[in-house]
Amino acid sequence: MMNSLKASQAQQAMDLQQVTRRHFFSQCSMGLGSIALGSLLGDGLVKAASVNPFQPGKPHFAPKAKNVIYMFMAGGPSQLELYDWKPELARRTGGDIPEEFIKGKRFAFMNSSFKDQKKLLGPVKKFHQHGQGGMWFSENIPHIGGIADEMTMFRTCKTNLFNHAPAKLFMNTGTGVFGRPSMGSWVTYGIGSESQSLPGFVVLHSGPRGPRGGAANWGSGFLPTTYQGVPLRGSGDPILNLANPAGVNRQRQRASIDTINKLNLKRLVATGDPEINTRIASYEMAYRMQASAPELIDISGESKATLDLYGIERGKPSFANNSLLARRLVQRGTRFVQLYHTNWDSHGGPGETLNKDFDKVTHDVDRASAALVKDLKAHGMLDDTLVIWGGEFGRTPMSEARQTAGRNHHIDAFTMWMAGGGIKPGNIVGETDEFGFGAIDQECHVHDLHATVLHLLGLDHERLTFRTQGRDYRLTDIHGKLIEDALA
Repeated sequence: MMNSLKASQAQQAMDLQQVTRRHFFSQCSMGLGSIALGSLLGDGLVKAASVNPFQPGKPHFAPKAKNVIYMFMAGGPSQLELYDWKPELARRTGGDIPEEFIKGKRFAFMNSSFKDQKKLLGPVKKFHQHGQGGMWFSENIPHIGGIADEMTMFRTCKTNLFNHAPAKLFMNTGTGVFGRPSMGSWVTYGIGSESQSLPGFVVLHSGPRGPRGGAANWGSGFLPTTYQGVPLRGSGDPILNLANPAGVNRQRQRASIDTINKLNLKRLVATGDPEINTRIASYEMAYRMQASAPELIDISGESKATLDLYGIERGKPSFANNSLLARRLVQRGTRFVQLYHTNWDSHGGPGETLNKDFDKVTHDVDRASAALVKDLKAHGMLDDTLVIWGGEFGRTPMSEARQTAGRNHHIDAFTMWMAGGGIKPGNIVGETDEFGFGAIDQECHVHDLHATVLHLLGLDHERLTFRTQGRDYRLTDIHGKLIEDALA
């Protein structure tokens, strides 16, 4: 009898060990699961169910910037036709680049890059000086040149990957591996958003196609999906499938969402799965966006002077239209806005020439890029909005032999710029050699750029982490240093 009792007690102990705290709260006879659910549903909405994932968070230290607008020039803009004036390269065009520059280097298209014995190609555009410091800018971007005194120009940016999709991932996520969170996701995870009716991270597209790599560039990776970028269209329905189907009014929609949320909350109590919080937040955000998104893209209330500043043609989707929407988004509390514009590839083949096609793409973005900075300043928003302009890599100083002279992908030196949000105005960081091939002073790696952006937002890149698969991850991985010379 005694042995039987001991065996029974041992079995009961083993059974209790298998009952988790979740099971206890959701299944015990005292009905604590029901009590918890009733508390969560106390106000009839999900307000008390969990912390709003976009609730503004406390940064690690006092931030200089509150918002980010990132103008991503997809395809690799040629710094040698835009920002990095090289008179020696112009003088030696047609000559061979010295062997020490390219020994051991790899390029995206080896055959087309080396048919002409590594011939140097001088800038195909004229350059002029702008601003009090006399910064050099191409004749193709006179409007951007006009805001020279607002920006820090990073001439020595460097990345690790020389093909488009992996390089875009690297610039956006800090790695060329799919499935990692994008910078916009890290930022909204770190400090949330101030908008209650629009996503914290919004993506806008312009140009002939979307960027290579697609949604992985603005994905949330292993972070909760609440923090992923939401693509927004500049005309028509702002978001596909957002509008109610015929016969479903706002009251029916609200009742439906409330019912779904109750079911989700019941499941949340039973499992504790954080993704259920994301699902609830998504339903609520979609409901609010049905009213806020159409108002956002309705620019009829903007003045003619503002539309002319950007070069907007009413009713025509464009980078200019998206730039104005970016300002309207941050006005409404969206934390991170990313504008993708294609195509900046300049190999020299059809659609990628350094003359006609390059002229078109620079025309698409020049006026609007400068207008955004000016407009933010006029609204008193530039001081706390960080504006970023750049692509995934640059172009080689050597010619690529295709139908016309072009340039190959180049990872060792390219140019980006930032303005506002704590950035030192009228400033240049880094210098390249006489051909623009590599840095001779202050290299700015992608990880360093990421660390600097996070710093301006009050985030320490070494402390902004998320634990998954047994280790802590961060945007800068185990790298990154602050570019102090860029700070105001």
